[in-house]
Amino acid sequence: MKKYLAEMVGTMVLVLMGCGTAVSLGCTSNDPLLASTVVGTAVAFGLAVVAMAYTIGGISGCHINPAITVGCYLTGRISGKDTAMYIIFQTIGAIIGAAILYLCTSASGTQIVGTGANACQPGVSEIGGLIAEIVFTAIFVLVVLGTTDSKRGAGNFAGLAIGLSLILVHLVCIRYTGTSVNPARSIGPALFQGGAALSQLWIFIIGPFAGAGISALIWKLIEPND
Repeated sequence: MKKYLAEMVGTMVLVLMGCGTAVSLGCTSNDPLLASTVVGTAVAFGLAVVAMAYTIGGISGCHINPAITVGCYLTGRISGKDTAMYIIFQTIGAIIGAAILYLCTSASGTQIVGTGANACQPGVSEIGGLIAEIVFTAIFVLVVLGTTDSKRGAGNFAGLAIGLSLILVHLVCIRYTGTSVNPARSIGPALFQGGAALSQLWIFIIGPFAGAGISALIWKLIEPND
């Protein structure tokens, strides 16, 4: 049970810090995307992952992302039961994080609004957003699978490598979808923000899961033999 709770707490922190930064900096789908807001948001998500990796990594592996959990399941690193429970608790954690952020923005008395939910950016079609989520999730989860390999991975540096790769993914993908690559991260904020974030939520569930499947296939093809 402790590893499930760890996943819940880790995902809560990811959403609160990552989405909270996006809201505070004004990096939303409704505003012009300034370079400074994109960089700041990307760094926030990456740092949140690094922080949690070294906090709960020894307890649960610090997936804090259903797509990573599915990738680990498809490569035989986690059981079906743990996969289901991880996803449930990750989603709960994301909802808690989004709820805290919603309360903060609602009670702030300022013009800071929203929960940093994902939606296709202006000029980006839903199909374009779906393709972006599939591609960038596949890249991100592949990094996770490679750096956490028990024999040839990055060891204690895995958390840092994963966090840096998430920054890179955000720098590219924010322009298209606000960057999810994480179904739980999208579900929580969308429930409170509504609108396009809720109507387009299917993109940020199907896309990351499809990307995870692709990354698992790629890893099985390139994984070195023992």
